[in-house]
Amino acid sequence: MFKRLKKDLEINIEEKDGQLFLGDKKKDIRLVMLRPNELMEFCEFAGTNADDILIWVGKTLGKSLMERYFYSKDWNTENMATKKEVVLGILEALILMGYGAVTGQFRKDHILINVYESLATEEKDNIMAKNLCILYLGIFNGVFEVLGIDVDGKEIECVLSGDDKCSYKFDLLGEELDDKLVDEEISEEAVSEFLASL
Repeated sequence: MFKRLKKDLEINIEEKDGQLFLGDKKKDIRLVMLRPNELMEFCEFAGTNADDILIWVGKTLGKSLMERYFYSKDWNTENMATKKEVVLGILEALILMGYGAVTGQFRKDHILINVYESLATEEKDNIMAKNLCILYLGIFNGVFEVLGIDVDGKEIECVLSGDDKCSYKFDLLGEELDDKLVDEEISEEAVSEFLASL
């Protein structure tokens, strides 16, 4: 799946409009180039209680990516195994789009997403950098919402607090995962190999 996504997510240039887009023009996934500083300035403009706005912006980005990439797919007819594959594929797409090294693990009652070298890493000295972590939370929530996976998410580790990654835990609401979909815990060696492969 990674090789296919890599090909589909190649950045191309549309000469006439001067726009960047991902993969095939028919997918119509335009790239909005926002630097971390621009996002943080937006947050500052939105005010100190901008968390809800940032979650909404992140969810909008996550939903847009899903809807553009998968068109008007009806996820209600898909099983959890397919949805899991899509989530992991989207995380790979985020890696290719520069969001850092993103891993996902499905556990019995929750989904864990770890982001190494997130956008916030470069902005550790900026007091507004926490807003980038909130944006990530919104993006992941948007992906889960489109897929119809009912979750309650929060950030449980953060590079801005001295951790080596930003980690997001999404508790599954209503149902637990089938045992065959549950991932084993990733070892530190496997994480190191993953990061070295990027």
